[in-house]
Amino acid sequence: MTSTLFTNARLIDPEQGTDAPGWLLIEQGVIKAVGSESDAPDADEVVDCAGHCLAPGIVDIGVKVCEPGERHKESYRSAGLAAAAGGVTTMVTRPDTQPSIDSPEALEFIARRANAAGPVHVLPMAALTKGREGREMTEIGFLMDAGAVAFTDCDHVVTNTKVLSRALTYARALGALVIAHPQEPGLSAGAAATSGKFASLRGLPAVSPMAERMGLDRDIALLEMTGARYHADQITTARALPALERAKRNGLDITAGTSIHHLTLNEMDVADYRTFFKVKPPLRSESDRQAVIEAVRSGLIDVISSMHTPQDEESKRLPFEEAASGAVALETLLPAALRLYHSGDLDLPTLFRAMALNPAKRLGLASGRIAAGAPADLVLFDPDKPFVMDRTTLRSKSKNTPFDGQRLQGKVRATYVAGRPVFEAP
Repeated sequence: MTSTLFTNARLIDPEQGTDAPGWLLIEQGVIKAVGSESDAPDADEVVDCAGHCLAPGIVDIGVKVCEPGERHKESYRSAGLAAAAGGVTTMVTRPDTQPSIDSPEALEFIARRANAAGPVHVLPMAALTKGREGREMTEIGFLMDAGAVAFTDCDHVVTNTKVLSRALTYARALGALVIAHPQEPGLSAGAAATSGKFASLRGLPAVSPMAERMGLDRDIALLEMTGARYHADQITTARALPALERAKRNGLDITAGTSIHHLTLNEMDVADYRTFFKVKPPLRSESDRQAVIEAVRSGLIDVISSMHTPQDEESKRLPFEEAASGAVALETLLPAALRLYHSGDLDLPTLFRAMALNPAKRLGLASGRIAAGAPADLVLFDPDKPFVMDRTTLRSKSKNTPFDGQRLQGKVRATYVAGRPVFEAP
């Protein structure tokens, strides 16, 4: 039995809300003990962290891996390498592939591919309706048996309220988690920007922030009716926050996430129609961005995720209105999140509460914590290391990052999964 001791570390504990020097001991892939520098035990191997931050590995809900159907955009191998380099130890993958992951057979294929190809944990989600078409719900029970951790149609909003209510009722009976994309689909169809002066000046088709609020209001009403477990994948506007706060106060089983892009970018970044900044929902106003940061700080928004969406060059090198939505973010999630730390908006325990602890708790995982008995899924990073992002160096097959050429601060030094190093910076 080998043991590893991490010494001279700055321990980021999102559960206790602490950021303090200390040591951490792991044995057989599990955290054995944690303590202050003065009483470090002996171990077979000692890792000197050189004063860098040691935190729980990131649990990233909503990663798109393009297998099956579009391996040229992203494979489980390339996504796993990108995740490890970004401090992500668990990827929760989306079912919006070609074809959709909507049957136990497709899910079992994905699980085999993921575990054979990648160095990090992969937990697959399955479609809520067949083909993500919103007409007929999938076999939720069989899909759970095959390993589905949640059910979602991603950005295909289920417009038929009766179908959604039946699916939520069935999910409630099985204890399944449903992840939805709160948007009013009629209003948001064809939109490339958020409505306002900027979109008008650029001549872009736009959607009102109220579309998010309307979509969330409908889903909350159905939650009151069914009592299901529900997670909103991206809350990006100030308009939606009062409804979310009210639903939580009323005791509904609801959590919410937001994407790193909506926390660190705003609509002005689109500038002269730069398609790497085209995401779904579109980037919002600066006041919306600030409101969402405050919601993360207060705990109203529970989860920060990458919403990693690879797109090839051909689908992005188009007029802004026609270009595909989405950005890769597995490797940029942590350095982008550290922008919020360096600006004084969020401290490190709060960031890792949203990136590791809360998503792990929502999915019923033991990870996301720096505590005895938790899995030794860890990230060691230097929060102050400056660099200029060069998209050609990304490990993802697709290079569509909005941070290309930007100055970022924060580099992953090493990533550990079950105590085993899966990435070490050169």
